[in-house]
This record gives sequence, structure tokens and C-alpha cells, in this order.
Amino acid sequence: MSSTSDPTGTSRWLRLGQHALLAVLAVVCAVRAIADGTHPAAEFAALALFAGWYALGPRVARAGRDGTGWLVGLVLLWGLLVVVSPENVWLAFPLWLLAGHVLPLLPAVLTSLAVLVVVALEPVRHSGEVSYAAIIGPCIGMVVALGVARAQQALVRDGIERQRLIASLYAAQEESAALTDELARVQRAQGVTSERTRLSRDIHDGIAQGFSSLLLLSRAARAESDAQRRAQLLEHIESGAAQGLEESRRIVGALAPTDLDEGSLAAAIRRVADRFAAESGVRATVTASPDLPPVPTTVEVALLRLVQGALANVRTHAGAETVGVSLEEAGTTVRVDVVDDGVGFDPTDWWQRPSPTSGEGGYGLRATRARLRELGGGLSVESAPGEGTAVSGWVEVGR
Repeated sequence: MSSTSDPTGTSRWLRLGQHALLAVLAVVCAVRAIADGTHPAAEFAALALFAGWYALGPRVARAGRDGTGWLVGLVLLWGLLVVVSPENVWLAFPLWLLAGHVLPLLPAVLTSLAVLVVVALEPVRHSGEVSYAAIIGPCIGMVVALGVARAQQALVRDGIERQRLIASLYAAQEESAALTDELARVQRAQGVTSERTRLSRDIHDGIAQGFSSLLLLSRAARAESDAQRRAQLLEHIESGAAQGLEESRRIVGALAPTDLDEGSLAAAIRRVADRFAAESGVRATVTASPDLPPVPTTVEVALLRLVQGALANVRTHAGAETVGVSLEEAGTTVRVDVVDDGVGFDPTDWWQRPSPTSGEGGYGLRATRARLRELGGGLSVESAPGEGTAVSGWVEVGR
């Protein structure tokens, strides 16, 4: 039996068909042999030996052992059956199938020819006559059986190779996803580290130094006995406190855009669009849904940065006459769309370009996409040369 494992199950069904064929032929041979005068005990004993040896085949296949010895023993037992009754030559067809399965091509052909010789000569031994039909028929049967067996082997090999390729593809996809996740995690960690470094530098160089100066001045003022000098020191303390307050406001302003200080996200977008239109001469319109859900500050910042970045790209690259900005909600999702009628471009080619280096354009949308993804949203760009550009960003806020 073939030891090849077929993950598709095709080989299993073909083997079941092969077992059924052998069983049917064995019954036919037994009936014809007994009708021809063969002693039933001899026929059944020979068939029992043949069937018992045949039943060992699946065990040989499962053990992964070479099935050549098993097949040779089966052919010899078939020869015994032919000696008992010439009607048993019908079992030659399953032997040809097995030879095509178990043996390499050349040994399979030689074994099949040996069985064919026995089939062709058996009428001579039994009746002393031979006919063309007794030779041509078995020859056709042998060729068909070998062809079917080799085709099944090829089918099984193709199935195994296909399963291997599919498994390799899934493994490659999982590895790519894992690498992408790891890269995103590292990039987020680097961004957090960079932001912490910037904040610590700003706080150290500004607020901390100011507090240190205020502490020294307050100690000096407490120890000063001259009223005029104490008043001067208090003025310095007040001035330093005002300066520190301004510095702290500057740092906070770097975290949240000042446009968000005076109202809602929709109002901030309108101010950005109005300022863009006044500075660029491009007509800008803003539409906003009146029933926007509450939006966290981080989401407001990300969506406002998207509008600012998209409008900056319109000014620099689009050559547009009009641009429209819409802010709307759909269920638990807040969405911003920026659409212009400019020259457009190929976004597929643009996304596939390497990340720009310092001083080059194109970093803003990539950074905005990363920011939105961190918030559970996303960004898409639809464009084509000569057909304008639509930039869309969305974030789910009701999760």
C-alpha cells in the first residue's frame, strides 16, 4: 500500500474503492471457481490466505515501511489462487493497481508484466488454447490499472504540495503580521520616549529653572531688612512667576492646539478653514453634523491635525480652487473628510514610497494615520491624476 499521506482525503476514498473492487472480484472468483468444480474448501482457504495477507497492507503503509515485500507475497498468494482455480485470474486487476501504488515506475511495469504473463498463459494450461482476446483484454486492463494508479499518485502529490504551499503562505502572513505589530509597538514606544524627552527638556529648561530662581528670590526677600530692596525682590518674584506661567501655558499648548481652546471641534475646524482660505485664496467650506457625540480631547486633536495637514497639502500640491471639509458622525464613529478639486495623484504609489526624510514633504499624512490607528481609527486617501483628492479619517468614540 502507498504510505503517502493525502491531506485532502481523495486518496482515502480511492483506497476504499480499491478495497471494494477486490472484495467484489474475490466473491465473483469464488462463485465461478466453485461452479467450475473447484472444491469449496480449497478455494476458501486460498482466498482466506490472500485476504489475510492483503489486510496487512494498511499496517505496512501506516508504519512507513517499504511495501515491496508485502506486494511480492500478495502476488505469490495470487499465483496459489490461480493454481487452485483459473477463475482467480480476475484478481490480477487489483494487483496491477497495487503495483502502480507501491512500486516505482519501472519495477511496477515489470511486476505487472509478470502478472500479465500468468494471466495470458493460464488459458493454455487450463484448456490448451489461447486467443487474441485472452491477451489483448488483460493488456488493456494492465495499462488502465497502471495509469489509474500513477494518476492517483500524482493527484496525491499535488494535494500535498498545495497544502504545503498554503501552510507556508499562512505562516508567512502570520509572521508578517507579527513583525508589523512589533514594528508598530516599537514606533509607538519611540514616539512616547521622544515626547517624554521633549517634555522633560522643556520643563527642566523652563519651569524648573524658574522655580529654582523663585525659591532663591523668596529666600533673599525674607532675609532682606531693607523695605525698598524687599519690594524689588518681590517684583522679580512676580515677574518670574508670570514668566513661568507663560512657559507652562506654552508647553500645554504644544500638547493641544490653541484652536481647540475656544469651543468645539467643529468650531476649531471652521477657524482653521477660514484662516486657510484667507491665506491661500482657495474657497473652503465646512459642514458639520449637529448631533456629534462627546469626543475625547485626544480624538479632537487627531482629527484637527488631519484637517490642518490635509489643507496644508492642498495649499502646497493640489492647485485646487475649492476644498470642502465635513465633520459627521455615524453611530459611534466620528469622521472627517477633506475633498478638493485639485490635480490629484496616485495614492497607491505614494503610500508605497519610503518614509520621507527630514525636510521632505509627505510625512504629515503618515503621522496622522499612525495617530488615528493608535486611537482605534484609520485614514484613507482616494485620488487619481486630474480628479482631485479626498482624505478621510475616522475614530470610534463610543467603544
